[in-house]
Amino acid sequence: MPVNDTLTAVEGVAVGQFSDTVNLTGCTVIRFPPQGAVAGVDVRGSAPGTRETDLLAPVNMVERIHALVLSGGSAYGLDTACGVMRCLEEEGIGLDTGGGILVPIVPAAVLYDLSAGNPSVRPNAQCGYEACKGAISDPVAQGNVGAGTGATVGKVMGMDRAMKGGLGSAAARLPGGVCVAALVAVNAVGDVRDPRSGAVLAGTRGDREGEFLDSERLLRDRSELTLFAGTSTSVAVVVVSAPFSKTQLTKIAQMAHDGMARAIRPAHTMYDGDTVFAVSVPPESDAPGLDVTIAGSVVAEVLAEAVVRGVSAAESLGGFPCRAEWLNGVR
Repeated sequence: MPVNDTLTAVEGVAVGQFSDTVNLTGCTVIRFPPQGAVAGVDVRGSAPGTRETDLLAPVNMVERIHALVLSGGSAYGLDTACGVMRCLEEEGIGLDTGGGILVPIVPAAVLYDLSAGNPSVRPNAQCGYEACKGAISDPVAQGNVGAGTGATVGKVMGMDRAMKGGLGSAAARLPGGVCVAALVAVNAVGDVRDPRSGAVLAGTRGDREGEFLDSERLLRDRSELTLFAGTSTSVAVVVVSAPFSKTQLTKIAQMAHDGMARAIRPAHTMYDGDTVFAVSVPPESDAPGLDVTIAGSVVAEVLAEAVVRGVSAAESLGGFPCRAEWLNGVR
């Protein structure tokens, strides 16, 4: 059996996906153990669409979440979290608020894929319910699935020159046994680059097949470019199998954004709502500890790899060529 090097390599994590490849949208649900998991969040993009992120601030009361949702559909896609709540309620999972009343805690973040497919079809509560119900701990499917179904990248010159983005996931196990993993829906205004070489992997297409335009250079040299706020956004979750507080996880989420910025250029723009959740899912016994700085450094590296995998696993869809097709089969 192949080694699982995706988000579900962390024990206790399950992922469910709803994918609409006709209308180019979908959602991804990440489930945690029934007792919940401590989480933090950091929002860097200037056009976010989120739910329950204030709850994750270190000064606020609730400590644990029960699931997370990453969804297409822009702000409409936040409806998916209602379906996830219904699924968890049916299973008797949620925050005990007294008197036998359970309230599942389900933060969510959305990306804009309305201009990729059918703008009148968005993931709804039923999509979230189905994804939650079908969550499994198998290796995460990547590419044109879940929240990555309608994802695109390289939109500085408009959708006519964009390429297919997608869902990516990666994981690494540290010498002490701690597992660090990431999952991301890659849907950026900018280009996706190899974090090591800087080479463009997917982005704004040039006039010749296989040619990429440099999105950062275009922004610098062409002031007449017209961009529209909120039309992109990459959303991600990183999970560490070590115990951390909400304050520590907030810092880890901040550091994880470094990985997004290494692989997406430019990142965190006025046109993206880039959001990263960080979650602690330690084993039930003998949980190894980990320094926050080490955790943040590693999650940044793993998240960068997940971004690369997202565009590498994507296939051409809806008129948007994938990396393999644009490079004429050369990866």
